[in-house]
Amino acid sequence: MTDVGSSIPRRQLGRILRQAREQAGLSMEAAGTDLEWSRSTMYRIEGGQAAVKARDVEAMCRLYGTSDEMTEALKKLAAETKAKGWWHAYGDTLPAWFELYVGLEAAAARLRHWEPATIPGLLQTREYAEHLLRSHPDIPPREVGRLVEVRIERQKILTRRKPEPPRLEVIVDEGVLRRQVPGMGRQLTHLHAQTAAGVASVRVVPRSAPPSFALTGGQFIILEFPSIGLRTPEPTTVYSESLTGALYLDKPAEVATYAKAWRSLEEVAFDLSRSADLIAAIAKEMSDD
Repeated sequence: MTDVGSSIPRRQLGRILRQAREQAGLSMEAAGTDLEWSRSTMYRIEGGQAAVKARDVEAMCRLYGTSDEMTEALKKLAAETKAKGWWHAYGDTLPAWFELYVGLEAAAARLRHWEPATIPGLLQTREYAEHLLRSHPDIPPREVGRLVEVRIERQKILTRRKPEPPRLEVIVDEGVLRRQVPGMGRQLTHLHAQTAAGVASVRVVPRSAPPSFALTGGQFIILEFPSIGLRTPEPTTVYSESLTGALYLDKPAEVATYAKAWRSLEEVAFDLSRSADLIAAIAKEMSDD
């Protein structure tokens, strides 16, 4: 089991194969027909959501007219797509679209997380996480404990020694801090302690903030990746989760839009010191919850 698992190799392989297909002038549907694969299979491979066999890579490269040298390199990369991350032990509990995110999160050098609804998962207490998960009508009670363990295990990336932990920057809405959740006082105390320890930087958008397009756009996380050896870094990616799935956006124009939203949020959020004071004050108010 590894910290990063197969997420990065899958994404790299899928991106290169997609580029090769496009250079060959083939649509996803046309390539799938020639390979006798469904569109969903093509989508999963190119989206980095599936391990890929070397013989399948060879078949795709042959169809796309890829050079022998590139084909061999991609076949070696395909072998890396089978690496197992620690979270694969929870594969029967985690949705497939979230497994990809856990690997990307572990590989990131910087995470910028805007959260208008809840405390971010990397900063949640066990008690808070359990309450949120138990409120979900589609999560069987027997699975809650396993999902809480996944959330707690994910948090270890913030205090690891090697590789260097990612820089976590969080902006939350003040309403998140004031929501009446069991154990909220303890959650806010934990949040304040994490910021004081330098594990994360947390800023708060006050209730008095003026309207902004970023405030109405929903939750998102911008992930930036380091260089690994001689390989170029993975492209900066935006992750946006919904009730039934998630979007992974890495086109430059898409990332630029979310970067603008982040800057807009920074403009209306309290600075780090004032945010920490507010978190501490609300934690004290809720200390008897």
